[in-house]
Amino acid sequence: MQAMAVAASFALLSLLMPPISIVSSATLALVTLRRGGYEGILVLLSASLAAAILGFFVLGNFQFALGYTLILWLPVWVLSVVLREGRHLSLAFEMASVLGVLFVAGFYLMVENPAMFWLEVLNIMLQPMLQVSEVPVEQIEQTVVMLAKYMMGILATGSVTGLLLGLLLARWWQSNLYNRGGFAAEYLSLRMPQRFTIMTLVILLVASVTTGVFSELVWNIGIILFMLYAFIGTAIAHALIATFKAKRFILPLFYISIFVVPQIVLPVAIIGISDTWLNLRKNITPPSST
Repeated sequence: MQAMAVAASFALLSLLMPPISIVSSATLALVTLRRGGYEGILVLLSASLAAAILGFFVLGNFQFALGYTLILWLPVWVLSVVLREGRHLSLAFEMASVLGVLFVAGFYLMVENPAMFWLEVLNIMLQPMLQVSEVPVEQIEQTVVMLAKYMMGILATGSVTGLLLGLLLARWWQSNLYNRGGFAAEYLSLRMPQRFTIMTLVILLVASVTTGVFSELVWNIGIILFMLYAFIGTAIAHALIATFKAKRFILPLFYISIFVVPQIVLPVAIIGISDTWLNLRKNITPPSST
């Protein structure tokens, strides 16, 4: 009952503050990880109904609240079941990438010209900024045209990242409640299988040597797969920094930097990819709890 109330309340609050959706997803994921898929789906459906009722009184529309919560929670429920049954974070990460790829592929099947669709959306969103911006309009338009081609990959990557952050938060809660220190060991040893890394590199190669809509589609898929390795690179950096004497200061600074300076994500993801073959943590002893 508490999980249902927390999940429903935070889900509606996330409409105003999107990062709160991570806490809402983590609440459902914790129930699923601890009690199983059946109880997880019961909480999901009950919380969705509660959110729909709240939406009716707060927003005047229960359909939107119901649809939003189902879209928000069903994927994280799937990932939680995969993690509970498979017992490997990497398997849940693979499933998250599958969901992201299906999302992108489905959009490309439904929309005749995805880049043009997003170009129109971005132009509407940026119109007020164009009127007051000191940047030349031509430069902004060129950026928007380029961005429109990869908006589906960016959107899907953001969604997958939110799902994984919710799942990791739930796993951390579970560890603190029932297996102290277990999350640190699991997260800091996170590594994607070699076959997955090879597939990611092949997809990026195909995207770079092809043209047209097919290349655009493959690039959008590649963005999702590539960005998963930012989590791997982050785990490697965390494992290394955890050995420093000043880790209590450096670790928070590192994580803040990732969110504040997005450019850091690229080299971190490259480190994650290289770990598949270099095993960069082989000489690092993971701490029991960090």
